[in-house]
Amino acid sequence: MNQLIHEIRRNPLFWLLVFVPVVLVGAALRPDSYTLLFVLSVLAIVPLAGLLSHATESVAAKTGDTVGGLLNATLGNLTELIIALAALRAGQYMLVKASIAGAIVTNSLFVLGASFLIGGLKYHVQEFNRSSARLQSGLLFLATVALLVPSAAAGAESALAAGFAQQLSLGLAMLLIVAYGLGMVFSLKTHRELFASAEHGEGGETPWPIGLALATLAGVTVLVALVSEVFVESVQEAAKAFGMSPAFVGFIVVALVGGAAEMVAAFSAARKNRLDLSVGIAMGSAAQIALFVAPVLVLASYVIGPSPMGLQFWPGAVVMVLIATVTASMVTTSGRSSWFVGVLALMVYLTFAMTLYLLPPGLR
Repeated sequence: MNQLIHEIRRNPLFWLLVFVPVVLVGAALRPDSYTLLFVLSVLAIVPLAGLLSHATESVAAKTGDTVGGLLNATLGNLTELIIALAALRAGQYMLVKASIAGAIVTNSLFVLGASFLIGGLKYHVQEFNRSSARLQSGLLFLATVALLVPSAAAGAESALAAGFAQQLSLGLAMLLIVAYGLGMVFSLKTHRELFASAEHGEGGETPWPIGLALATLAGVTVLVALVSEVFVESVQEAAKAFGMSPAFVGFIVVALVGGAAEMVAAFSAARKNRLDLSVGIAMGSAAQIALFVAPVLVLASYVIGPSPMGLQFWPGAVVMVLIATVTASMVTTSGRSSWFVGVLALMVYLTFAMTLYLLPPGLR
């Protein structure tokens, strides 16, 4: 505990933790102050993301970058899953689907590209285990196919086609969960020797004890979930004040803020020449959202939602997910990266962001 307190005192970023109780109290006392709550929730999530990053790096130092990346992706996506479950209960299926597609695109383009750029500005060339990246790309492509098929079937407006698409979504959700589980067995058990880190990276700060790191991970994840719920409740109204379209909010804003913890960890690891951890976080998180979080939400909608939710996404979302998957596969195929490779991935992401921000009102 003393190490945690010392880290908070030493790093000015963690002084923003004061906004965590402020935003929770503000949500209870002034629930209608959407713009204020939006700003406060962003300020609160940033230092929590920093703590989550530091704790994850300490765990990765004990377990290796493959398990560390999986752990970070899982805890980061747990927050997004909690937010999505709250939206499911409210029947906000459009927000749920936009956040799912946006999280996949953000992780596979923005987080991955920014990690390559940040690491490349310090190191001429960086290497990572391409076997791990290839596995995650394959899983992500499988999920993209699973999103494409029911979305295409939903194009027909007949009641028969709608019923078929819903049954297909349910079956595909189960298949994706099975595929994700088998992928974990493959990478962490039967063929784990293929996924060793390509390099050890720099010797950084002394890692925290594993007990403190795990306790911090658990506590911070709960706080991020609480603050993120306030963020989601306020972001729609705040978006109107800032002139942002609902599509931009779901795909870009919610995904960026919801994945803040993963981003801090990935960028920090890339700066320390631990690109295996960065790639594991970015690609692992995208694959986990597509193959686990999305199917779980489909199954959960039968229990807590006002009606079943399918895997049908509107055509623009499917196209962007497909392009993001192909781009991530292309930039990771060699197992080597430089700053310009990161720029290419970021340019694709910024193209999507600009399009969604400038989307005409009639198409929103």
